[in-house]
Parts: sequence; structure tokens; C-alpha cells
Amino acid sequence: MALGVAMLVLLAAAGGAFVWPALRHGSRPGALTRDGQNTLFYRRRLDELAHEEAEGVIDDRSGHIEDLQQNLLADIPPVPQAPGRTSSAWALLPGVVALVVVTLGLYAGTGGLGQLWRWRQTVAELPALRARIMDPRARQLTPGELSDFAVGLRASLQRRPDNVQDWLILGRIGVVLKDASMATHAFERAWRLAPDDEGIQLDYADVLTRSADAGDNLDGNRLLRQMAQRHPDDIPTLDLLAVSEYQQNNFPQAIILWQRLLTLLPAGDVHVEAIKHSIALAREQTGQETAKLDVTVTPAPAIADRLPRRGVVIISVTDGKSPQPVAIKTLPLSRFPLSLSLDDGNAMMPERLLSAQVQLKVRVRLSLDGTAEAKPGEWFGESAVQDFNGAGRIAVQIDQQVP
Repeated sequence: MALGVAMLVLLAAAGGAFVWPALRHGSRPGALTRDGQNTLFYRRRLDELAHEEAEGVIDDRSGHIEDLQQNLLADIPPVPQAPGRTSSAWALLPGVVALVVVTLGLYAGTGGLGQLWRWRQTVAELPALRARIMDPRARQLTPGELSDFAVGLRASLQRRPDNVQDWLILGRIGVVLKDASMATHAFERAWRLAPDDEGIQLDYADVLTRSADAGDNLDGNRLLRQMAQRHPDDIPTLDLLAVSEYQQNNFPQAIILWQRLLTLLPAGDVHVEAIKHSIALAREQTGQETAKLDVTVTPAPAIADRLPRRGVVIISVTDGKSPQPVAIKTLPLSRFPLSLSLDDGNAMMPERLLSAQVQLKVRVRLSLDGTAEAKPGEWFGESAVQDFNGAGRIAVQIDQQVP
């Protein structure tokens, strides 16, 4: 309404500016013609001659009157002047109409009238779009409908800027539409309104770490570290922080965090292999392309003379939770103490590399025939479960017999 009134006022002013100069320069009622001016001058001069004769300034007033009349006759134009006509406003009406039409046409083509109409239509459709996005059984919104929904949400948030839920929805739409600016601004507003909400803080930190702005990345990393200190076993937080550390080229810290995640995830989780792959990439960046475990094997002094002189030493490494070996190595039995190393080349399966483990347990068995199955009477030793970060040394003492 206000825009329409303003447009009418401006158009009226423009029309007035168009018409006024033409009306202003037309002949005005009461304006003196040339003959009228001569008549006034003649009468004024007669009065002056009478006054001068009375005072004795002139002697022959009639002669002066005759000269004045001759001058007046000489000034009469050969053709009588036609009285001027006042310009009619109706004659200028086509120009005013053309001015209005051209102005409105230009505004419709280059102004914001179309955008304003679409904006009002989008705001009117906001409730229906909101109902669809909240209903998991409804048809998903297209990218165009999501953009319209975002426009409607912005208009709604101008009236209710403290609506945390709408800011969250707007932020998630920004993520879907890959509009980093929209997502970052919306999640920041939501976080400012609810700073104690861990879920909102995690969403905000996530978009910050994905931003192309290095300053946003640092802010996101700082938020994630604060959250990890409060919740050291929160899997989403640790995962995002590990990715952030990797992006910040803090590869050793990223490896530690991913290894921590592997201990928290349940066996068979679909994310395990992706995390192991990430660990391998981080190790390549740090020059640790292959994890290495050094193992030292010694017999207990009390049984050193009872051990067999021939056979095979079988060294198996597990993750400390499953009996399934991660890596295995066999050597001919020779002498003790025995020192050896294991790496990813000794892995039992490509998807379970030694470098992806965060903790290890080593078992050493002396087999007479080298078979995988333990037989009664064979000597063995086991280590305790120890943390592993890609390099380490474990000592095993042989001191037990298979029952």
C-alpha cells in the first residue's frame, strides 16, 4: 500500500512538472497589450504637461501635445495584435498519459514489481511448504520449492527473529542447497539464541569446518575441541573434529581421534572401514605409510630348558576384543630372545590393517608342526592389551602350556 501511494505521488509530481511550464508561459488575463501601454503613457504625459504649464516650465503646451500624438501614431503597428490565448491543459493530456505509461512500463521491466509479487506469493505458500517439509510421508520439496521455502522463512524470521526452530530449518536448507552463507548465518543465529544446545552447536561447527573461509575453519575447530573436552566419547563430535584436524594439517591429532573412534564404534559398523581408510591417508601425509610393531619374545627362566629345540614360532596380533587375528607371522624356532617386526604386510585381511588399530594384544605360540590349531602341551605366552598409534614395542614372555 505504501509503495502504491508513493508511486502515485511521484507520478503526479512528474505530470505537474510536465504541464506547468506550458501553462506558465501562456498569456495571462489582465496582461497589458502594446496599445494599452501607449495609452497609459499618453495620459500620464498629458498630466505632466498640464502640471509643467501651471508651474511655468513650458509656454506652448499644445505644441508638445501635437508632438506626443505624432509619436503615438508612429508607434502603432501595421497589423493589430491578436490577443494571446491561454494554453489548454487538455492539449497536454496525451503527453501526460505517455509519461505515465512509459514510467510504469520501465518499472515493470526493470524494477522489483515482479520480484515483489513472487515474494508475496511465496510468503502466502509458506504454511503449505512447511507442512510438506515436516511430513515424512509427503512428497519431497524440489530445489526450487526449497528456495521458495527459504524466502518465506526469511520473511517470517523478520517478524519473529527469536524462532530457534526456524533458524535451524533455514540452516539445513542452506546445507541442502549448498548455500554456505545461508547455512552459516542461520546456524549462528540459532546457536546465539540457544548456546547450551549441543546439537545446534555441532551443526554450527560442522558448517564452519566446511566453509571456504580459513577463519571459519578455525572457529569451527575451536568449538569442536570444546565439545570434545566436555564429551570425550561423543562419536559425531570426535568424527567432525578428526576431519577438521586433518583439514588443518594436524595429521597426528586426526589419527589419534580416528583411532579413538574405532574403539567406540560397535563391531561391524559401516563407518569402520572409512575411518581406517582415513587413518591410512593421514599416515601417508605424516610419512607413516606403514604401521610397525616390534615384538620381543623371551622364555620364562623357569621353563627355558623345557622348550622344544625345533618347531615354528607363530606370532598373532589381535585387537584385544576379538580372537580373530589382525596380523600373523611365522618364523622357524631358533634361539631366544627373539626380536621381530610386523606391519600391514602381515595383515590377515586387507580390510583389517594393522595401521588401523588403536590397541593390540600379542600371542606367541611354539608349534611343533606349524599348524594354526593349538595342540595340548604347546608352550605360549600373551601380552596385555596395549594402546597402539602406528608404532610401538611389545614384549612377550612364554610361560604357559596349552591344556
